[in-house]
Amino acid sequence: MAYRDLREFIKVLENRDLLHRIQAEVDPILEITEITDRISKQEGPALLFEKVRGSKYPVLINAFGSESRMALALGVSNLNEIAVRIEQLLQMQELPGTLWEKIRMLPRLAELGSWTPKPVHSAPCQEIVHQDDASLDDFPILQCWPEDGGRYLTLPITFTKDPETGQRNTGMYRLQVFDSRTTGMHWHMHKNGAENYNKHRALGRRMEAAVALGGDPAITYAATAPLPHGFDEMLFAGFLRQQPVEMVKCLTVDLEVPAHAEIILEGYVDLDEKRMEGPFGDHTGYYSLADWYPVFHIQCITHRRDAIYPATVVGKPPMEDCFMAKATERIFLPIIKFTLPEVVDYNLPLEGVFHNCAVIAIDKQYPGHAKKVMCAVWGMGQMMFTKMVIVVDSHVNVHDMAEVWWRVYNNVDPKRDFMFVDGPLEVLDHASVYPAYGSKVGIDATKKGPGEGHFRAWPDEIAMSKEIKEKVAGRWPEYGFEH
Repeated sequence: MAYRDLREFIKVLENRDLLHRIQAEVDPILEITEITDRISKQEGPALLFEKVRGSKYPVLINAFGSESRMALALGVSNLNEIAVRIEQLLQMQELPGTLWEKIRMLPRLAELGSWTPKPVHSAPCQEIVHQDDASLDDFPILQCWPEDGGRYLTLPITFTKDPETGQRNTGMYRLQVFDSRTTGMHWHMHKNGAENYNKHRALGRRMEAAVALGGDPAITYAATAPLPHGFDEMLFAGFLRQQPVEMVKCLTVDLEVPAHAEIILEGYVDLDEKRMEGPFGDHTGYYSLADWYPVFHIQCITHRRDAIYPATVVGKPPMEDCFMAKATERIFLPIIKFTLPEVVDYNLPLEGVFHNCAVIAIDKQYPGHAKKVMCAVWGMGQMMFTKMVIVVDSHVNVHDMAEVWWRVYNNVDPKRDFMFVDGPLEVLDHASVYPAYGSKVGIDATKKGPGEGHFRAWPDEIAMSKEIKEKVAGRWPEYGFEH
């Protein structure tokens, strides 16, 4: 199902007893974070703070704070349903040969066009317009952690364009509030937003930008998705919601934004100005350090008459962003398997904050196969940031980290099975010697044979016989145990 807007999703959460309203007055400086952090660690409900000090707008937070709630946000009962749809689309890459089979493919090809963003001429997100009086001070923007550089918008859906092609890009880059009309624009060097910024600088063209807050959760999620370069995130949001995203033209910049968003910030990124941004309590569980970033100047703010301010808090996992990342893990598995057919499953553990560790199960076919997969993973989009790749055999449950570590501890000869490489790292990695560049390790925890220099017999795993397991299962009540 598709949600028309954020409030429709809120209604569904409330009807399923997955939303807790807080009517006591709370402070957006640290207090909301402490409450949210406690609830997040329990995989508790979404929170709607109805009375926030200094603002008339309520704050919605932790809306995606469990795997089941993340599925609900994307309109499915299980995230694997989306993966199946992607897998079906990928099969279209291998177009069948007969005329009849091609004709049968036409409805699915036509479906691609049905997700294209739909332009509209009026929108709820433009019910109220502020230009000369535009001010961020009206909104309940959070300071999340004590050493943060200030208040931050933490769920901003940022729209820019490639100045050469006009191609839209949507990303999620935190915005530190400098004053009532300027923020930082924290896009990392590897992101498409930064690429568009550099192209504008090279061409000497003014760089317009717009930021949307709220809307159908599929739009918010799509802004975080690791899509192929040049793929329109709003088209992907249409795929997720199985309905096109309605887009409206901004009032002061040549960009389109989701018509049913809650709040829109319109402005430009100054090409000659940078300011010190940060520190920021980040999803790694550590403060990311202050650094110089471009500045976003706001020239117009539009919003719904009764706007709801969406936010999130990141920090030591598990927190809400972990479940957004788990959605990515499940949804994009078919793309990894399409590129690497030997991959059976993978897990990005919460503790690895999704760019520090990947556990991959493969159908191993030949000596060195695990190392081939490691190298391939390091060459795949944002997977290039993965600091540790652990490869196990196909029958291993990659989501049971106790089992994974048992196999690593027992199946690995460090000299033979560790592979070290140097390459790009996530900008937020603080352990590397150089910023955004350092070493990575691959660990081959698969079964070895003579082809990999293991000339001793590899022992069998301990397992009870099938007959005895069935016998004991059948007599279980006789032993005084409940089923």
